Amino acid sequence: MSTTFRVVALAPSPQTDDHRSLCSFVERSGARILNALSLTSPSVQQVEADGTRIPQAAGPAYTAVLIDVAWKNDLAELRRTLRPDPLDQAVSGYDINVVDPALRGADKLMLILDADSTLLCQEAIDELAERAGVGQHVAEVTERAMRGELDFAESLRERVSTLEGHPEDVLGEVSRALTLTPGAKNLVDAFHARDFPVCVVSGGFIQILEPIARQLDLEYARANRLDVADGMLTGRVTGQVVDAHVKQTSLRQWAKEYGVGPKNIVAVGDGANDRLMLDAAGLGVAFNAKDALRGTADAQVNIPRLDAVRHFVDL
Repeated sequence: MSTTFRVVALAPSPQTDDHRSLCSFVERSGARILNALSLTSPSVQQVEADGTRIPQAAGPAYTAVLIDVAWKNDLAELRRTLRPDPLDQAVSGYDINVVDPALRGADKLMLILDADSTLLCQEAIDELAERAGVGQHVAEVTERAMRGELDFAESLRERVSTLEGHPEDVLGEVSRALTLTPGAKNLVDAFHARDFPVCVVSGGFIQILEPIARQLDLEYARANRLDVADGMLTGRVTGQVVDAHVKQTSLRQWAKEYGVGPKNIVAVGDGANDRLMLDAAGLGVAFNAKDALRGTADAQVNIPRLDAVRHFVDL
C-alpha cells in the first residue's frame, strides 16, 4: 500500500529542461509521480522605511516545483532517498524537500520564526557592536556560536559585555535600521490571512525585536532583555537567557495556548541554537542555515526568499 506525499523542490531560477532531470530522479528513486506543477515567484522589490512600513530587502525570483508522489515506505525514508546528503543537492539546481500530507491539509497551523538572519537580514548583536566599535570581534563570536562551536549563553554574555557604557538610544536606532528578509512579510501575511498565529523567538534582544513584531502584528515575541541603568547599557542581560532550550519551550507553550498540535507547527531558523525548536515542530525548516542545522532539519530553503516556506503548507 502506498502513501501520497508532496515533494517541494526549490530552484533559484527556471530550469531549461522543464524539470525533466528532477522528475526523472524522483521516478528512479522508486516514487510514482501522480502530478506535478511548477510555480515561478517573481522577484520582490526593496521596501524603504517610510515611517509606517518596515524596510524589506529585495529578493530574486525563484521556482517551486510541486510533485505529488505515491511512495511505498514512510516519510523519513523518502526524505533520505531524495536527499541522501543533506548538505548537497541530489539534482543540481534543486533543493528537494518532502512534506507530510497531514501538515498540508491541517485546519490550524502555527508559524514560529527565529529573528536574526531568518525573519531579519541582520544579526542585531552585530549591528549593536558596530556602533560600539567592536564589530569584528563580536561578529566572529556570533559566527562561531551559530555554527554550534560555542555555548550560546556564554557567547551571548561575552558579546553583550562589550556594549557596556553605550546609551540606551542605540537600541531604537538598530531596530529602525534592520530590514526584513525578502518575502518575510508575505509569509507572515499568508498565515494571518488564515487566522494562523505567527510568533518569533530570538537569541537577540526584545528592545530591538518588539517594535518590529508589533508592526507585523505577531502574536508573540520573545528575546533577551538588555539591562539598562540611568539610560546606559550595563553590558548584561536580565532574566533567563533565550537559548535553544527556551526556544523549544516557547514553541510548546505557544502551541498549547493556541490549541495547535506539535505536528501542525512550522518552525524556521538558521543556527545551531534553533535545532531543538525545529526538532519539536511538525516541520522544521533550515533557512540559508549553518551546516549544523541543515544536517538535521526536515526541510531546507537555500534561496534568499522566506516566503518560499509557503509552498510547504499550500498557502
